[in-house]
Amino acid sequence: MKPMQGVRVLELGTLIAGPFCTRILGEFGADVIKVESPDGGDPLRQWRKLHQGTSLWWSVQARNKKSLTANLKHPEGLAIVRRLAAEADIVVENFRPGVLEKLGLGWDVLSAANPGLVMVRLSGFGQTGPYKDRPGFGAIGESMGGLRYITGFPDRPPVRTGISIGDSIAALWAAIGALMALRHREVNGGVGQVVDVALYEAVFAMMESMVPEFDVAGFVRERTGNIMPGITPSNTHTTRDGRHIIVGGNGDAIFRRLMLAVGRADLADDPGLASNAGRDARAIELYGVIDAWVAARDGDSVLAALEAAEVPASSVYSVADMFRDAQFAARGMLEEASLPDGTPMRIPGIVPKLTDTPGSTEWLGPGLGEHTDAILAGLGFDAERIAALRAAGAI
Repeated sequence: MKPMQGVRVLELGTLIAGPFCTRILGEFGADVIKVESPDGGDPLRQWRKLHQGTSLWWSVQARNKKSLTANLKHPEGLAIVRRLAAEADIVVENFRPGVLEKLGLGWDVLSAANPGLVMVRLSGFGQTGPYKDRPGFGAIGESMGGLRYITGFPDRPPVRTGISIGDSIAALWAAIGALMALRHREVNGGVGQVVDVALYEAVFAMMESMVPEFDVAGFVRERTGNIMPGITPSNTHTTRDGRHIIVGGNGDAIFRRLMLAVGRADLADDPGLASNAGRDARAIELYGVIDAWVAARDGDSVLAALEAAEVPASSVYSVADMFRDAQFAARGMLEEASLPDGTPMRIPGIVPKLTDTPGSTEWLGPGLGEHTDAILAGLGFDAERIAALRAAGAI
């Protein structure tokens, strides 16, 4: 048994935030039916690197899901979705607010037919407020939520991370919200509810002490490159052979071990550096010391010395480094799989690790409409009726 086994999830979403939420639920056993347009399906099928016309990303983002094609502009396509929603535990959608209501698939309609339904709604700005009708992607959420402003170097414009982090953070909050709502339904009377996730709020929730620091002290956190003022030393340093090494020496005892490792017993024993406040006041001095020590050595030598001193450190990994790393292998973080044509491929392992009910990959992202006939048969449609729906453009 997996922890989500028996939970029925209907996905009415495309691209990243909604589908990543349902991917998590599906990895742990939920029965996920993904509704796609018959006209090409989820655009993610065509994003980034393709293999035989289909995105490699799709293989992971849609793993363990069943694909059903339904035309939401066709009354019979909508009727199929309503029937599936009536039997679902969770509906996940990431349309702009109001779109599902215009289709007759709003919360009022779906919950009336299924009072125990949990409806997870992801959008740029949430279901209420003056911005609710604006389009909003993850990049907008990252910008408005505070992440972009503090990312980069002070003498340059803000930069983005190399992934769609705003969408992914929102998906995690959506999955957490869905599980909370299911728990409430189980113990407090069997009633469902709406989980309203705004992308900008999902990012904003990760901004640590930003709000109280501004409100109480008038402090606006700015871009600081690879360091974080107030937490010293923690920085990126470059070795003689050009490798970038992250060194986290900001714990009191760790800092002392770090200074001994770099040959600076004087700094290790300096009472003014025994606490973070004292170290932060002398950050430039300390970073100069660590920079010089790292720059005089090769990466392997630096990492070996810091490991021996029990100082947290790592080179900055590319995906190629991950493929060579013993920890990734030992933890099963690069699973072996095969594409439909037999091409071998490794995919990301499942997170988190549950000791008794772990998640797993049962199959890779399905072909468009691969499960349509089987799902409709499960609803009582015979082959003739399914053929008629397909001829009418409803599926």
